[in-house]
Amino acid sequence: MKWTHQTALIAGLALITTTNLVALGGAAYNRSGEPDSVLNVSQRELRPSYAGAGGKENSGLTLQLRWRVLPQAEIRSVYAFDGEGGGAPAWLDVAKMAELGFELKTTIAASGADAARRHDRQLPRDVLVVLELDGPVYQQARERASTAAKEVEAKNERGDGKKDAQEIIDREERWSSRLFAVDVGLDRAALRAKYPDRTKYAIVRGQVRPAWEPSGKAGGGTINNLSAETINVPLQMRGAFEGVLPVSYRPPGDDEGRRFDARLAFGQRLEPWLLSATRQ
Repeated sequence: MKWTHQTALIAGLALITTTNLVALGGAAYNRSGEPDSVLNVSQRELRPSYAGAGGKENSGLTLQLRWRVLPQAEIRSVYAFDGEGGGAPAWLDVAKMAELGFELKTTIAASGADAARRHDRQLPRDVLVVLELDGPVYQQARERASTAAKEVEAKNERGDGKKDAQEIIDREERWSSRLFAVDVGLDRAALRAKYPDRTKYAIVRGQVRPAWEPSGKAGGGTINNLSAETINVPLQMRGAFEGVLPVSYRPPGDDEGRRFDARLAFGQRLEPWLLSATRQ
């Protein structure tokens, strides 16, 4: 067959149509049956996209899922306990990484530079990540924030320690996400059996990669690239998010008219979508 401009155009249109049909079929399957989990979240867990946050023109509005990890307990930075957007949780240690198939420095027979090279060559692995909403790990984060606030107030010699301490508490109690990555695994059924409450625990897809400790030694791993981090806003729900500024844009303590509640479902493919959204 002679390859002409018209032939190329038809082939291109056919490819686009096929791609769209596959995407629509995948979305339909994801939303079929009962959701795998449904979480009641707020502006603390969902951040409007920057492009449509401040104005009325928000065509194509999307939300970013705000999730966190709880870092090592010995990290005492005022901001370290936030751990938003990924990182190295204390529980993702060498033993846990070995369960996922990684060979870290302490599990490799070689030593020294050779072990380090083998460590660095390991590619990220696809895993299932368990997200916990407003559970025991968030309570630990609140306790850390309280401890950090007391330390800031005690060490501050300029007289404004109470203000700085209160800002830390307000940040944790009012703005920081309550959604934490608490486990990873490879077996979806096993994870759901371990975390059966579908209103508190969502399972999503993500990646884990080896991490280095600050000392330069091989540590555990870091979590990133969650498949559920972007959520499209249906046209009929956009009113709930109009004028809602991203957290970093908000004046301290200013949440009047900027709060919302939303029900976020995770389907058969563990991908999220909005069931409902209301402005407070």
